[in-house]
Amino acid sequence: MTSRGRFITLEGVDGAGKSTHTVWIADFLRAQGLDVVSTREPGGTPLGEKLRALLLADPMGLDTETLLMFAARCEHVRQVIEPALARGAWVVCDRYTDASYAYQGGGRGLGAERVAVLEEWMQAGQPDRTWLFDVPLEVARARLADAREPDRFEREGAAFFERTREAYHARAAANPGRIRIVDSTQSIAEVRAGLEAGLRELLGQAA
Repeated sequence: MTSRGRFITLEGVDGAGKSTHTVWIADFLRAQGLDVVSTREPGGTPLGEKLRALLLADPMGLDTETLLMFAARCEHVRQVIEPALARGAWVVCDRYTDASYAYQGGGRGLGAERVAVLEEWMQAGQPDRTWLFDVPLEVARARLADAREPDRFEREGAAFFERTREAYHARAAANPGRIRIVDSTQSIAEVRAGLEAGLRELLGQAA
């Protein structure tokens, strides 16, 4: 019988630096001989990518935004994440449901309770490990200023990102066994040293 794979997610406010490390984590795991699926949210499927384009560009109401996020996630779980885990692959995902608690629940002010209803309805289980990349707001904003043309979320003001970051920290405090906070002001080498130690822990290898 094939052992179920592991599910790893990376979270953080825009500009925290998590996307820099997603490919590195997937490559590290492949080097251990594992079948690895690297994916992202919103997106991850043909329908999810279409919904991503709408979510990042088109103005919409909060309820619509939240429901579209979960619609994309539902398709993602059914088509990509669950089949990969069932066959024993490790899944590395750039954002997952913690992002909805942070962005819609915290940043937009929807509240965690309504996000939890949708999570319970369509999602089975939690990631095995979540790394929350964290930087002070001014650092994240400076990084965004040097990036590509900002999307609809990245154009939000400082108060939005403060609420989002606070909601992420609340998630970490409520889930200390799963969510590990990464000080993303460190150098890339320092961050990756910590990630490698955590990955080896998941793999059952000595540090």
